[in-house]
Amino acid sequence: MTAPGGAWRPLRPPVLVVQPLPGIGDMVWHIPHLRAIAAFAGAPVSVLTKPRSLADQLLRHEPSVDRVLWVDRNPRGGRGAHDGPLGFLRLVRELRAGRFGSAVFLHHSESLAAAAWLAGIRDRRGYGRGVQRWFLTHGPWLHPEDAKQRPHGRATGFLRAAGLDPGAAEPALHIPVATRVAARQRLGIGDARFVAIGIGSSEDLRRWPSDRFADLASALLAAGWPHLVLLGGPGDGAAAEAIQAGRAKAITAALGWPMDEVAGLLAEADFYAGNDTGVMNMAAAAGIRAYAIFGRTPPVEHASQIVPIVTPDIGHYDGVMRVTPDQVLEVIRADRRHLAPVEAPVST
Repeated sequence: MTAPGGAWRPLRPPVLVVQPLPGIGDMVWHIPHLRAIAAFAGAPVSVLTKPRSLADQLLRHEPSVDRVLWVDRNPRGGRGAHDGPLGFLRLVRELRAGRFGSAVFLHHSESLAAAAWLAGIRDRRGYGRGVQRWFLTHGPWLHPEDAKQRPHGRATGFLRAAGLDPGAAEPALHIPVATRVAARQRLGIGDARFVAIGIGSSEDLRRWPSDRFADLASALLAAGWPHLVLLGGPGDGAAAEAIQAGRAKAITAALGWPMDEVAGLLAEADFYAGNDTGVMNMAAAAGIRAYAIFGRTPPVEHASQIVPIVTPDIGHYDGVMRVTPDQVLEVIRADRRHLAPVEAPVST
């Protein structure tokens, strides 16, 4: 193991970037870092991440990424292909088959660093926290102050210490015009302006009730918005039907869409309002205002387009239930000055 030096030496292609946090939002947060590493490497990188991130869909049009590989560990309700000793060895074989020259870890995992070492990846760089440092070959390590940050801040501090510049480090999705056009065609609403409403969530404690979304939808339609689009997963059908009740022509449900198509839809929306989810992070990264209902966790601070809606006292179990439709409307009105689409400029 080498001593933790200053700026990085050149990377050895092909380059693997390991970002195993499982959420869609987690991957959105790291887009600036993927781009900075690819720019330093002089070529697109491969990304190793969890299937739940849907990174293959999310990064389908991302020029800095050439392919996505899965590390299938600890999936919800089951055992992954890379769990246990045999699964670990299976991961080592898969990494060895990639013939990677360098691996960059945007995470502190020691087991994944060990897998890269056993796979014969000769150049391994990462945060170097605890045991992970034993399996890395090159510093600088993550500064203790940066280690206290959220994942986005940790990755930003790490790369800057290595001499890489992630720019403003604010995530931004690459969304081709054709993807935006296709999203509008699939919605079937022509050129109508619309608001994206995020009703889905991977955690029940972050899920605002459907009756409150129905009240919010009523208020937005009454304010003059011609159309609303509900975003969520395949399991959000019952909630969508409750919100749409009696007004399906004005409210479209876009449930279970691939993430690249969701990105195209968001880029066409005037703004997003809804749960603190990966789609919320995508909305901000698509360049639109995202009015996000936070209850269980403190608001994120890395994206200027995210406008948090919180109550003074955030409760771990019931925080999101304290937010009312009137509070959401008040925040939107204060930020946009008006609710009516004619008077409210489109966020870009």
